[in-house]
Parts: sequence; C-alpha cells; structure tokens
Amino acid sequence: MKIAILGGTGDQGFGLALRFAKNHDVIIGSRKKEKAEEASNKAKEILSSKGLTYKNIIGLDNKEASKEGDIVILSLPYQHILSTLKDLKEELKGKIVVSIGVPLATAIGDKATRVVLPPQGSVAEMVQDYLKDSKVVSAFQNVCCKELEDVGNPVDCDILVCGDDVESKNIIKSLAEEIDGVRAIDCGKLELSKYIEQITPLLIGLNIKYKLKGSGIRITGLKE
Repeated sequence: MKIAILGGTGDQGFGLALRFAKNHDVIIGSRKKEKAEEASNKAKEILSSKGLTYKNIIGLDNKEASKEGDIVILSLPYQHILSTLKDLKEELKGKIVVSIGVPLATAIGDKATRVVLPPQGSVAEMVQDYLKDSKVVSAFQNVCCKELEDVGNPVDCDILVCGDDVESKNIIKSLAEEIDGVRAIDCGKLELSKYIEQITPLLIGLNIKYKLKGSGIRITGLKE
C-alpha cells in the first residue's frame, strides 16, 4: 500500500512517514518537490542509522503525491488546507483521505492553546465538505510528533478515529496499530472529530505547564 503524506516535511507528517515506512511505500509530499526529496532522504538516513528496515520512501510535489497514494494523509497547517486541496479534487476522488488537522488559533496569530473552529464544526468535516467524492477519516491529532520521530521506542498514545465510512475507518485503525504501542479506537461519526481535535490544544497546554516532551491520551476502561 502506498501512503502519501501531504505536508510530510513538517514535524507531524514526517514522524508518521518514519513509522509507516516499515510496512508501506511512503510518499512525502510538499509544495516543492525538492523539499519533499530532501525530507525523504533524511527519513532514510534516520531509519538506516537506527538499523531499521523500510520500504520505499520518495518525495514528490503534493499533486503527484496525491495521484500516487492509495491513502492520502493531510498533514497541513489549518490555514493552508483548502488552498492546497483546491487543485487536488480529481486526484483524491474515491480515496481515503486522513485529516489530522487541528484548528489552532495560531492560524490567526493567536495562541496554540486556543482554537478557531471552521463553520463545519471541525477540520475533518471541512475537508469532507470540500472533498465530497473522497472518504475522509479523522485520526492522529493527539499523538506527539516527538513520540513519532523517536522510532526506536513505542508510542504511548491511543489514536482516536472518526469517520462516516466504516470500511475506511477500519483500514485507518489497522494502519495506526502498526505503530508500536498504539491502540486505535473507533470514536464514531466524523462529526465527533470536533471534540478530538480540541484535545490537542489541551495537550499543548499540559506540555508547556509541566515541561513535558510530549503528552498523549489514553482511554481507560475500554477493552477491544
């Protein structure tokens, strides 16, 4: 399976690329192909230095990455999501598109511990409203990029997954659980993503208050 990560040069997307490269071909996407290629080479160097095997990792521009990927992950700043997607509707038609975005108020120059909600209620719903012919799944908002990039150790975090298409959700749940230490939880319809996305600024606040490397979330009392 080919996994394309648009904005994969950023911290969160790059961390996911490192983790998924173990079992899948990974395509790191960026506005500029050269930047994506640099990130793909860096990912190979990191994995090789840890003695970890990986599938193919390449860098392409976002349009080519969208075309090539079987699953496309949107690792884009909130304020740039729709402008990036406007030329990608055809490439993303019929595909599973994973929204990992959070509507942080940094998009308007405010604090990362606040949010600015889109009219649709959540970033994931905004993406689904825009990409009507894609199957949007919400996931990976609450896992710290530093945990993802620390490829030699398991990730201590549950991944909360929302979506309206059950099969697509199950595929993303299985993908998430390929990351050592992760448990993926089906949280229901896409509309519930608004609550999951707003956990992230809380975690950011906890990181600041307690000087943490990267807090995560675990759901207790649930046996799957």
